Amino acid sequence: MGVSAQTMQSTRAIPKGWLVTRDWDLKFITLSVVLVPVPYLVYLLILQLDPVIGPVAGAVGTTVDDLSRNLVNGFVALVVGGPHMYATFTRTALDHDFAKAHTRLIWSSMIVPVVVIALALFNLPLLLTIFFSWASIHVLHQVIYITELYNNRREVSLSAVERYADYAVILTALYPIALYKMVTGEFVIGFHDIGAQVETLVGYVGLSMGAWLYMLGGLVFAGALSAWLLVTFMSWRAGTLHGPKTLFVALTVTASFLVPMLGNLDTAFQGMNFWHSLQYLALTWMLNNVRQRRGELDNSPMVKRMSVDRSERRFYYFNVMMMVANILYGVTVFGVLYVVFGKSFDFAFDRSYYIAVLSVLWMHYYQDHYLFTDTHVIEGKKPQPQAVR
Repeated sequence: MGVSAQTMQSTRAIPKGWLVTRDWDLKFITLSVVLVPVPYLVYLLILQLDPVIGPVAGAVGTTVDDLSRNLVNGFVALVVGGPHMYATFTRTALDHDFAKAHTRLIWSSMIVPVVVIALALFNLPLLLTIFFSWASIHVLHQVIYITELYNNRREVSLSAVERYADYAVILTALYPIALYKMVTGEFVIGFHDIGAQVETLVGYVGLSMGAWLYMLGGLVFAGALSAWLLVTFMSWRAGTLHGPKTLFVALTVTASFLVPMLGNLDTAFQGMNFWHSLQYLALTWMLNNVRQRRGELDNSPMVKRMSVDRSERRFYYFNVMMMVANILYGVTVFGVLYVVFGKSFDFAFDRSYYIAVLSVLWMHYYQDHYLFTDTHVIEGKKPQPQAVR
């Protein structure tokens, strides 16, 4: 994530509208899309090692498929998935000026762990359904946020039609295949049939899932894609096409549409998580670096120390240590459920895992939906989002 002082200071002079530089953007934001298939390919590779992995899986009472899936998921979580969710707090709770100006946002975040704990103990399937739904919304919101950061780098103004065409294709690409798999009972994450939970929720409003659902999703996406292609072509003809943003949107839409086609959806979506988390870590450090240059972190010495030039490793290791602390919290919850309350191992393990992870992850989602409204943060322009007190 290295960005030199000279590079950051010259950002506004870049003629093509990159966020930082062409190399930085391609490395961390756009062409890092090559990471999306990696977790799934590793999962398939581990499956081929059945003669070696089989005895290990049997020893721990699971299957080769399940062990392979969990190994991949664990690696992604440890390397980027876990650290990225703590990076949010360097822009919110740990930024003293932000926390003082947005006390309502910070304190209302404390409600999130209470909800997570209650659902984990009393309705785990509902917890997971909300989790995967919110996760997809969060990922798409980050894509829109990056798109808007690029829009602010344009040399010509952006029409409302162009902006809405971007939004439409980004927001709909993930769902045609995903909805089809939900209807056909193939949308399974681990041992949890998410489609069945969606069926239950849809039933509350007097509807039932069927072919109409994925056909509607497909038609909406087809319309959004057609509009985006037309607008993109017209921008190209007019000489106003924003190359960096167009490439980013095109690759994101392609990945979003194709990933649900893969077999093991748990591991498949880890590919999107891998890309998303790397983007987030790089983007957050870069924005903090820009802000500390403007003196906006002078009252938050710890965050400022992680945001100066060449402090990327310090920033990353801080987030890793936060993740380690959260693992210890999860172990404690497991001990309470398993030892103190005498719950089964599987019950205690699943609940402690989701309580520890989703308590932080959902606070990360909640606060990011606010942070993602500030699309002028690089330039330091107004208007900034209205403070929530």
